[in-house]
Amino acid sequence: MSELLNDFIEFVKINTRSDESSTTIPTTSGQIVLAKLLEECLNGMGLENVAYNEANSFVIGKLAGNSEKLAIGFIAHVDTADYNAENNQPQIFKNYDGQDVLLNAKEQLVMEVAEFPNLKDYVGETLITTNGLTLLGADDKAGIAEILALLRYYLAHPEIERGDIWVAFGPDEEIGRGADRFIAEDFPVAFAYTIDSGRVGHFEYETFNAAKIEITIAGTSVHPGTAYHMMVNALKLAKEIDNALPADEVPEETRGYEGFYLLHELSGTISEAKLSYIIRDHDMDKFNERKIRIETIIAAINQRFERPRITYHMFDQYYNMRQVIDQAPLSKELPIAAMKNLGIEPKITPFRGGTDGSKISMKGIPTPNIFTGGENFHGQYEFITLEAMEKARDTLIEIVRLAGLE
Repeated sequence: MSELLNDFIEFVKINTRSDESSTTIPTTSGQIVLAKLLEECLNGMGLENVAYNEANSFVIGKLAGNSEKLAIGFIAHVDTADYNAENNQPQIFKNYDGQDVLLNAKEQLVMEVAEFPNLKDYVGETLITTNGLTLLGADDKAGIAEILALLRYYLAHPEIERGDIWVAFGPDEEIGRGADRFIAEDFPVAFAYTIDSGRVGHFEYETFNAAKIEITIAGTSVHPGTAYHMMVNALKLAKEIDNALPADEVPEETRGYEGFYLLHELSGTISEAKLSYIIRDHDMDKFNERKIRIETIIAAINQRFERPRITYHMFDQYYNMRQVIDQAPLSKELPIAAMKNLGIEPKITPFRGGTDGSKISMKGIPTPNIFTGGENFHGQYEFITLEAMEKARDTLIEIVRLAGLE
């Protein structure tokens, strides 16, 4: 197997599933195992400034350039999403025939082309899948492997003029925490890229603005037979809040640049209910309007009672990175030019979520997001092909080459 594929298979076998309930840094010990392995890899390659920071669990390193050209960074995360990642057994299907894929004979788990027609795009390629019992981990271990392949290429081609290449591998992206502790001063680049998107050609430089609101409702529970003008049903007030929000401004009814409210959690009894929403919009003014709307709904309900029945905690999670990236247009132009040079059609869409780049951009490093080549992330039907990973690797190589011409 190629070094790229070897690396990928080795990395996905390490359980690095992050844990939102944990308070440690990183949230799971498997992430440290992979981070330490990557530190060893970077040292073995002869990179400079290699370090594992125990305070934030980022591994960084620098492949020194041979001129004063722009320094560029590449970033990937070591954790995987909230889906089983224990005893990951990836399967390799060489020269994939375009038919349904038997993931697990014992459990009769099949990835069907009828359900996942994109499989037809990979006929003849080397397909890597799960065994149906875990996720694969291409999000984002493919990104890690592709960055290492980029480094190996430029170690083998010192004659190509370029600036410094910085790399970083960090924790807990899937739960939105890792980049909070990223130290921009330790990463002296003109701009960087997260290698964390999906299908070949995907490129994102704008994300949602994001907030979360956690709501607690205090009801009054009394016997229903004597409840007249005394009972306050917390569950019904929770329902009232949700009904007051626009019914069509939810994830399942929105796309593109359309924002939404998502009722993320709801639990309770007559006496107390708890609910939380995530609030998303690409446009900052509309984002702020969404937050005000839900606060206004709560205030109106509270006014009906002798004391406030509803309390809440609302906080911003991340912001649209485009406002920073637009100030560094070359960070957008290079990947587009690189893909076109390689015969890859760029697919530029607003990202309906956030990336580590959202937070790193706000720390002063413009950080768009580039494809890994994987599909069906976060579940048992996740897959990627070696050829897709090679296209991602080649795109990174071409970005560095083009930056060396500036």
